[in-house]
Amino acid sequence: MSSEPSAPASRQIIWPSVVTVISAAILIGAEVFGAAFAGGWALAILLGLDDTGAHILQAVLFALGVFVMAAFIRAAQRVEPFTRRA
Repeated sequence: MSSEPSAPASRQIIWPSVVTVISAAILIGAEVFGAAFAGGWALAILLGLDDTGAHILQAVLFALGVFVMAAFIRAAQRVEPFTRRA
């Protein structure tokens, strides 16, 4: 037996999977962040908030959108792996 550590397995990027996930993320991101902006504006009017309150509500919904997008990317990466062993 050799006491040398084995070389790490080389990984190859699967570009079609990466492009598919990035394309879907752009499309879904536009919808999520557009809905966060419009929803924050609409809720601010409904609740009678001033401009500052509307911007704060939009920022909160935007942050929620970031979490949604991160969850989407993680789930998509499980379905469409970005790398494979060569």
